[in-house]
Amino acid sequence: MWKLKVAEGVDGPYLYSTNNYVGRQTWEFDPDSGTPEERAQVEEARKNFYKNRHHVKPSADLLWRMQFLKEKNFKQSIPAVKIDDGEQITYEKATTTLRRAVHFFSALQASDGHWPAENAGPLFFLPPLVFSMYITGHLNTVFPEEHRREILRYIYYHQNEDGGWGLHIEGHSTMFCTALSYICMRILGEGPDGGLDNACARARKWILDHGSVTHMPSWGKTWLSILGVFDWSGCNPMPPEFWLLPSFLPMHPAKMWCYCRMVYMPMSYLYGKRFVGPITPLIEQLREELYLQPYNEINWKKIRHLCAPEDIYYPHPLIQDLMWDSLYICTEPLLTRWPFNKLIRERALQVTMKHIHYEDENSRYITIGCVEKVLCMLACWAEEPNSDYFKKHLARIPDYLWVAEDGMKMQSFGSQQWDTGFAIQALLASNLTDEIGPVLKRGHDFIKKSQVKDNPSGDFKQMFRHISKGSWTFSDQDHGWQVSDCTAEGLKCCLLMSMLPPEIVGEKMEPQQLYDAVNVILSLQSQNGGLAAWEPAGAQEWLEMLNPTEFFADIVIEHEYIECTASSIHALVMFKKLYPGHRKKEIDNFITNAVHYLEDIQMPDGSWYGNWGVCFTYGTWFALGGLAAAGKTYTNCEAMRRVLIS
Repeated sequence: MWKLKVAEGVDGPYLYSTNNYVGRQTWEFDPDSGTPEERAQVEEARKNFYKNRHHVKPSADLLWRMQFLKEKNFKQSIPAVKIDDGEQITYEKATTTLRRAVHFFSALQASDGHWPAENAGPLFFLPPLVFSMYITGHLNTVFPEEHRREILRYIYYHQNEDGGWGLHIEGHSTMFCTALSYICMRILGEGPDGGLDNACARARKWILDHGSVTHMPSWGKTWLSILGVFDWSGCNPMPPEFWLLPSFLPMHPAKMWCYCRMVYMPMSYLYGKRFVGPITPLIEQLREELYLQPYNEINWKKIRHLCAPEDIYYPHPLIQDLMWDSLYICTEPLLTRWPFNKLIRERALQVTMKHIHYEDENSRYITIGCVEKVLCMLACWAEEPNSDYFKKHLARIPDYLWVAEDGMKMQSFGSQQWDTGFAIQALLASNLTDEIGPVLKRGHDFIKKSQVKDNPSGDFKQMFRHISKGSWTFSDQDHGWQVSDCTAEGLKCCLLMSMLPPEIVGEKMEPQQLYDAVNVILSLQSQNGGLAAWEPAGAQEWLEMLNPTEFFADIVIEHEYIECTASSIHALVMFKKLYPGHRKKEIDNFITNAVHYLEDIQMPDGSWYGNWGVCFTYGTWFALGGLAAAGKTYTNCEAMRRVLIS
């Protein structure tokens, strides 16, 4: 059976941690664990998911919940409340129901104090990892038989009825994820017509019916070129020379949103080297299976701009295609020939790899996210297959894998800190502190241990990084990337805990650490009052016109976010009450400007457009909370009246 391991790891030459692996989540298969009844329970969960897969797409994350409840010998000792039709709901009955929920939820806490949960859904995360392990010859080592079985389960269970796969588990079929999933199944051992419920044959039919993989979006063309199933001359350029430009120029990667920058970084390295994995018999078969014409007759130059309609969310503006054409026709032929390939291209590759190594080291080889993780790992292998850099990457692959009743998937990264921050606040709101003291203490300990203690190493500004000391990440301390709303929610938890007896919730956080968190939040406010998430916003908006990904919009530069702004208002209002003398004027100005931002971007119908969660519901929930924390009410705030009237 599969088991979730928490906060486990042994320091060595390729694996290390900044806080003894607090928050780390890894899955391990033990063939001898579990009773026949427990194994049957897991199989029943899998069957139920498969039976209902087209109606309920997300898993219920049952495997770890079953494990935790069994390990803690959980028994719900509080009787359920029954309410008959017309019966009045009393305070006592509501409190009993609340206690049942708190009792159950507390049993799901991990030993290090966090609440585990799956953080996945997009279907383009896992296949590139499988591709990379195939290319580097580590497929069977990283993914033994049970891993491969669960990966295939995940692919089968999320295939759409038309034979394709969406960008995410709820999405309509796209060329990008259908081709990635098909190739993944073939690499994992399925034949051209193999797979559960004819998965491969149905997928291949969808691909060919929609124009073949010549209609892959740009990211897909890149991955297929790396694998050897496509030709680099069919891709638009991704020159690493942009890293050589002066950083003050608007098109320098330093101006990009961090996730865009971290994807472009290793992609440009692999493109600059025209890296291609080994051309195996399977790769040659895929070249025959995925096209409508013979592979050696394809005019690669003419298909650079092709993209299946199903994949297009952001059509390329004409100016962008003209830029790609100029780079393709004029610049690349020069940079790939002597002497420019030695004078410029080689230098650009060296600078790019310097940035890759820097980012890898400062995230303990977790990197900023799963897309970037795989690309950086492959770039390290392309540089030197036996390097320690690559081996350190291998050691952190388990941090991204998650197992549930729908199989093994790759997470974007963990959500440990984010989930725990809200869990603690919810438990505190229950007013049942006396009953759950140990739970609160463990959660408090996790949050304190997860705060980032240092800025990125060395001259981090020269490496285009922002301060991180005092922040909280979305996942754990080792990840290292500051996030404004995660920092705000972590700060709120520590402030709330500081008002409770230490014998119940543990020692409160040192004031200087709270000040460091405040410093991070203050540093991320833009001139318009809104809060960026990861790094200060401010790059020029026209850069979004150069977005090369057809299926995402607004990803080139950092933007302000309603949720981050509202969380930060709430945190600083609370901080100001407890530490009124610390940076008072700055905090007052921050709150005033942030409130103005929320008021200014309210939609005409009274709602707010959220960036995460359930869009309008999420955005409006956060915005109202932020305004209320700042003292805004129906009486004194037009924005509050507008949302309630609407």
